[in-house]
Amino acid sequence: MTKTITVAFGDGIGPEIMDSTLEILNASGVKLKFNTIEVGKKIYEKGFNSGLMPSAWESLNETKTILKAPITTPQGGGYKSLNVTLRKKLGLFANVRPVSSFYPFVTCNFPKMDVVIIRENEEDLYAGIEYRQTEQTYECLKLVTKNGCEKIIRYAFEYAVANSRKKVTCFSKDNIMKMTDGLFHKTFDEIAKEYPQIQTDHYIIDIGCARLASKPEIFDVIVTMNLYGDIISDIVAEISGSVGLAGSANIGSKFAMFEAIHGSAPDIANQDIANPTGLIQASVMMLNHLNESNYANLIRNALYKTIEDGIHTNDIFNEKTSSRKVGTKDFTKFVIKNLGKSPEKLAIANYKNSDNKTKIITNNNSTLNISESQKQKSTNKKLIGFDLYIDWNKSFDELLNILKSLESEKFELKMISTKGLLLFPLIDKNNMPEYNGDLTSLRFVGKGICGKTSSEIINPNIPISNFDIVEFMTYLASNSQNDIDFVKYEGLYLFNDKVAFTSGQGE
Repeated sequence: MTKTITVAFGDGIGPEIMDSTLEILNASGVKLKFNTIEVGKKIYEKGFNSGLMPSAWESLNETKTILKAPITTPQGGGYKSLNVTLRKKLGLFANVRPVSSFYPFVTCNFPKMDVVIIRENEEDLYAGIEYRQTEQTYECLKLVTKNGCEKIIRYAFEYAVANSRKKVTCFSKDNIMKMTDGLFHKTFDEIAKEYPQIQTDHYIIDIGCARLASKPEIFDVIVTMNLYGDIISDIVAEISGSVGLAGSANIGSKFAMFEAIHGSAPDIANQDIANPTGLIQASVMMLNHLNESNYANLIRNALYKTIEDGIHTNDIFNEKTSSRKVGTKDFTKFVIKNLGKSPEKLAIANYKNSDNKTKIITNNNSTLNISESQKQKSTNKKLIGFDLYIDWNKSFDELLNILKSLESEKFELKMISTKGLLLFPLIDKNNMPEYNGDLTSLRFVGKGICGKTSSEIINPNIPISNFDIVEFMTYLASNSQNDIDFVKYEGLYLFNDKVAFTSGQGE
């Protein structure tokens, strides 16, 4: 039975490596029909800021599967990344990037490296929500949900079980971002208890990256957040020999997208030197997803046989380990010539079909079932105040005088800060931090709710409403002669009587 997939040729080297991959797929004999869609730079230039035309969405809704070459997202101008758009609109919450060493056939300092990066794909800073707030200050929102953390972490543990992996490592930065990254780490620890057969550990992202670059063999499966996962997957691909060697799968409950992990590399486009291996690897993952594992084995073994024979593109060519330097087209011909052959030293693929369409078969010949996240527990949410962000370019004393002159039955000024640094109240008034104006945060809390600091809750049951906040902001605006420019406000909440906001640095 012929299966239909959506194909996007992309930009830069995209068309070249896609031609290579499709030529190999056709030569393998797999029965596939290709619905080609136009994406990327040309579509942006036609005025479609998402990088996709409506007809492309129609194809995706029909096929549920896309094989995509790298695309170029124009910098600036309000353009959204097509990769991010696809991952979010199609619900592709899990990005799976297996990377292993081709040693000794590709130069690599880590012959035992075999690591899988499992990256959360929909949240974090990649939500792409940014604002310019003042003359000097720009903001990017980092959005993290309990449900999103739970889905990707559970996916990682299920992956480890299904693929006979021994350890899952969590990367975060919860020593600084205690609420967002803290949620990710806490959720990891909670779910890890359900998998006692799997070893676990946690690294702060900076030292984790250092260890990954110097000792990748100590890692097995790494689960992490969106931005971190994007960075570390390129690190492991590069130290394996070339970023051009790795493919990736983006998996959701209904759709799947397969791609190389590298970018469009326009500087080497149309020169017949690009390495198509990453996209070929992605196509192998796609074939497994489509239950065409016999053809996945055929192509993967031919690819590894070609690399084992020393037939290498420029990015991995080495006079000591390579026998012949070839371009994209000749590399493709050698892979096709090797169809039906297997490597002698590199691992031989032996994938097996699965009946579950939400499963992905990986390099260890096993399958992974996407688990549904657990239902959220109900919480008691209480509003106790708000942070008002303002654009202020006069002296700090002038601001403080205005605020001290206000009278309110509902609210009291608890803190003034800039970039999280406490300006008021100061314990040591002789050591006032330098204040240059611009974005400033005013923290107002309900009278009688907090103690000496805004995080010391002594009476959480005093009622505060959104109407109270709006009324007070109106009062503040009318009594400051419009000198205070409101930028935004954030509600301060208790969840189950626990503080759900950060204190000021020095509070």
